[in-house]
Amino acid sequence: MEKVITLEALATVLLGLGGGLAVGSGLVAFISALGIIPRLVQIAKCYSRLVHLEWAVISGVLFGSIMTLTDAHLALPEVVAVIPGFFAGMFVGMLAAALTEVLNVMPVLAKRLGVDQGIFAFLFAIALGKVLGSLFFWFVYVTL
Repeated sequence: MEKVITLEALATVLLGLGGGLAVGSGLVAFISALGIIPRLVQIAKCYSRLVHLEWAVISGVLFGSIMTLTDAHLALPEVVAVIPGFFAGMFVGMLAAALTEVLNVMPVLAKRLGVDQGIFAFLFAIALGKVLGSLFFWFVYVTL
């Protein structure tokens, strides 16, 4: 039996690939503009491992894409599932921190609020609030 690809199916595939390419390119440009990987290497002082860090990001993107686009499931125990969640949270936190660093949000906000001297306490309070809010969400609203 011969399978025939309809024009609608072909258009769907092309639109999906084009949209994915556009979004992926935008994300890569965003991460490159923020300079996350070079900044991470600079802070961690691991210049010799730059290639490994870049490959880790590429591998993570490919793995996430494959897991999203297929029906593949990882049957991990609940305790082990915390580990990928931890790393995903670290990535989101680093992305947010890099964005605020590039835009210089914190110094401007601290100056407008009049807390120039207590900027460390201000940043610590924001981080603590995010951690406590996240823990509250996970313990109250999520059932495993």
